[in-house]
Amino acid sequence: MCELLALSSSRPARLTFSLHTLASHGAIDGTSPDGWGVAFYQGEDVALFRDAAPAGDSALVRYLETGGPSTPLAISHIRRATQGVVTLANTQPFVRELGGRTHVFAHNGHLPGIWDSAAMTTGRYRPVGQTDSERAFCALMARLGTLWDAASPPTLPARLSLLAAFAADMRALGPANFLYADSDTLFAHGHRRIHRESGRIEPPGLWMLQRHCKPGDPFPDCPAIGMNGAAPQTVMLVASVPLTDEAWRPLAEGELVAIRAGEVVATSLAVRA
Repeated sequence: MCELLALSSSRPARLTFSLHTLASHGAIDGTSPDGWGVAFYQGEDVALFRDAAPAGDSALVRYLETGGPSTPLAISHIRRATQGVVTLANTQPFVRELGGRTHVFAHNGHLPGIWDSAAMTTGRYRPVGQTDSERAFCALMARLGTLWDAASPPTLPARLSLLAAFAADMRALGPANFLYADSDTLFAHGHRRIHRESGRIEPPGLWMLQRHCKPGDPFPDCPAIGMNGAAPQTVMLVASVPLTDEAWRPLAEGELVAIRAGEVVATSLAVRA
C-alpha cells in the first residue's frame, strides 16, 4: 500500500529525517515505487513537489531534505499504484482551491465501487487523473463547498463533523486512511492497511508521535527554523508506520484527529456496530 506522512509544528520546521525514511519505503526494490509528492504550506498556499518516479532514488527528495522550505504544516505521500497508470496526474498529494485557500489531500487504501457510489458525487470538482483517491478528494471538496466561503473558514466542530461523515462513507468502500489540510488545521483519519508482518488488512492505519523540542535536541525534525534554533517548539508527526523507535501512538480504527501547531485540538471516534 501507499505511505503517508504529515507534520504539524508550532514553529516552521523541515521534513528531513522523516522524509528520507518515508522515501526508503518507495525504493525501486521496495513496495511503493510508483511516485511521490509533498506539499509544504506557506500561509494559505502550498509549495507542491511531485514526481512519478520512485522516491527512494530521487535527487529531488535528497534536495528537499536539506534545501526544502520550512513549514508549520506538510503532507507527503509515496505511491504504490492500484488504480491509474504511473503518471504525474495520478501522483499524490492532490490540491484544490476553496475559500481562497489551498486544500491538500492524500489517501492510503483501495476503494472499489467509488465510481458508482451515490455518497461520492463530486459536484463541480473533477479528477485530473484516474485514481480512486482523487475521486474521493473531489467528493470531499464538493461537501466542503457547502460550508466554506471566502470570508472565513467554517468552525472546527462543523469541519470535524463533515469529515467524520465523509470518513464513514469512505470506510464503507474500503481502507480509508487519509490526511487532509486546509491551511488552518491538519486532519488525520486512521482505518486499516495491509501489514507486512501478517499480510492482513487490519488496523492501525496511521500512527502519531508528538515531540516537545528544545534547542540542542538531536531530532532532525525539531529545529525552529527562522529563530536560529533559539525557541522550543511542539511537533506532531503522523505516518502510515512508525518511522523511529520512539513511542508512536496508533490511531484507533475510525479515529479522526484535528491537529494545529503540533497539538491535537479535536477528535472524533467512529462507534462500531
